[in-house]
Amino acid sequence: MNPEKLVFGFFIVMALTLNFGFVLGEIDNPTHHHVYELAAAMFVSLVATILKFGDRSHVGSLLLASSLVADLQLFAAAIVWTIAEHIDKIGTTPEVMSSIVSLASGAMLANIISVLLLVVETITLRR
Repeated sequence: MNPEKLVFGFFIVMALTLNFGFVLGEIDNPTHHHVYELAAAMFVSLVATILKFGDRSHVGSLLLASSLVADLQLFAAAIVWTIAEHIDKIGTTPEVMSSIVSLASGAMLANIISVLLLVVETITLRR
């Protein structure tokens, strides 16, 4: 077993599952989406992105690209939440929460692509 691949795979799958956990629920209901879960999804996604920087293969480039997209989407969701809570002082209205969850859903799609690429790469590896 390769410990480096184990950690790499762990963070890719964990980024997807945390993102899924945040997105799960009614899209416009703020009680179904917790800010700390979004923060955890952002942190794990960033760690997964950092781990992808060392891979110089074609699949590694695609993995990095999908991870960067997920990071941007999650950061955009956090920015929308921050602006709504602290700058505009409107709070997490259904419209704001729908935007936040929509952005996080885009990140989840990018994470799904990362996991699929990882599975394809694993299947094509020859011993």
